[in-house]
Amino acid sequence: MSNPFNLDQKLKEQAKERPAMSEIVRNRIDATLDSLTESPSRMNMESFQSHHPRRVHKGLRRTAGVAVAAGVLGLTVFASGFVSPAMADSLRSIPFVGSLFSSIEADMGLRTAGNEGLTTPVNSSFAYQDVKFKVLETVYDGTRAAFLVHVTAPNLHQGMYDNGKDIVKLSSGVDNVFFDVNGSRPDSGLFYSSAGANEPDTLLFEQVLPTDHTGVIPDQFDAKVKLTLQGMDHEFELTVPFTKSTTDTHNVQPNSTIENDLYKVTVNKAEVTPITTRLTASIALKGKETLSNKEEKQLREIRFAVYDDQGRQLTALSGEGMYEANQLNWESIYATTAKDVKYLVVKPFKVKDDFAEVVKDDQFIKGMEIKIQLP
Repeated sequence: MSNPFNLDQKLKEQAKERPAMSEIVRNRIDATLDSLTESPSRMNMESFQSHHPRRVHKGLRRTAGVAVAAGVLGLTVFASGFVSPAMADSLRSIPFVGSLFSSIEADMGLRTAGNEGLTTPVNSSFAYQDVKFKVLETVYDGTRAAFLVHVTAPNLHQGMYDNGKDIVKLSSGVDNVFFDVNGSRPDSGLFYSSAGANEPDTLLFEQVLPTDHTGVIPDQFDAKVKLTLQGMDHEFELTVPFTKSTTDTHNVQPNSTIENDLYKVTVNKAEVTPITTRLTASIALKGKETLSNKEEKQLREIRFAVYDDQGRQLTALSGEGMYEANQLNWESIYATTAKDVKYLVVKPFKVKDDFAEVVKDDQFIKGMEIKIQLP
C-alpha cells in the first residue's frame, strides 16, 4: 500500500518553518513607568535629599503569554512509535518536538534556546493532595534562568483556576513566588505567565539574576522555588535543576557617550548571550547637579530601544533604575534576537505607552544613537 504523501519530506518542510516573532507583546507589561513614582523603594527614600542614590525597580510580575503550536502530523507520528532514523532526524528538527521553548513567540531569546538545543529536559515534580507541579524543561545562560511547569489540579481546567471565590487564570492564581539559589534570594527579577493557549495548564517562570552573582551562582545549581496557590493553605516547594548551556557570551564595556544641548547619554556595558542581552546605560540632564521631582520624571520617561545588526528591535523584558546626582542609571534586560549578532544600536526614546513599545520615529531623541560593536 503506497503512502499517500511523503511523510519525511512533510516533516522536513515543517521543520524549516519558523513563526515570526511578534514585534512587541504589550501585555508583558503589568505597570507603566509612571507607577515608579509609587514604588516602595522610591517612597522609602523620599525623605533623602536628591543627591543620594535612589533605586527604582521596573518589575514585570507576569511576562507575556506564549504562543505554542504543534504540528498534527508530527504529533501523530511521534505517538505511533514507528520512527525511522530519517524521520527521527526530521522530528528533532521540529521545534515543538525538540523543545517547548522553541514556540515562544514573545521572546526570541527563549525561542533561540529551544531551536539551538540550549535547554535541558527535567523530570522533577511535587504533589500535595490532588495538586501536582511538574517541571518540564529549563534554560540558563548566566543572566536569566527560565523553566516550564505543568500544573494538575481538580479545580483547574484549560488554564482557568477556581480559587474558591472566583475563577481566574492560572497565572493569576499563583502567589508568593520565591526563587532561592544557594541560600540567596534575589529581591527582584522573577516573572511568570501562562505558557500559551495550546498549553493552558503550563506556566513559564524566569528569574533574572543580579549582576553581582559572579562567583556565587555556579554553572550548575538546584534552585528552590516556593509558591502558593490561592485557596490553598499550603506552600509548594519545587526543586529546579539548572545547567548553563552556553559559553558564547559577549562582555563589552564601550563607555560610549553622546550628548546634545539637553541630555548626555552613556552606554557603559553590554552583556550579550544568544538568549539574553543586559544593558547598563545612563541618561543625564546637563547643567544640573541634582534633580528636582519634575526633572526626575522627565528622565524617567526616557528609555533605551536596542536594535540588532539587522534592524530588529530587541524585546524589552525588565529594568531597574537608580537616580544619582543629575542622572538616571538603568540596567535593562532584553531578549536577544539571534546568536550571531555582530553589533547593537542603542537609541534613547521618549515613552508613550510602555518602555517595551514599538518605537515610532518621532519618539527618538535625534542624533543620540550609539553603536556597540560585539567581538
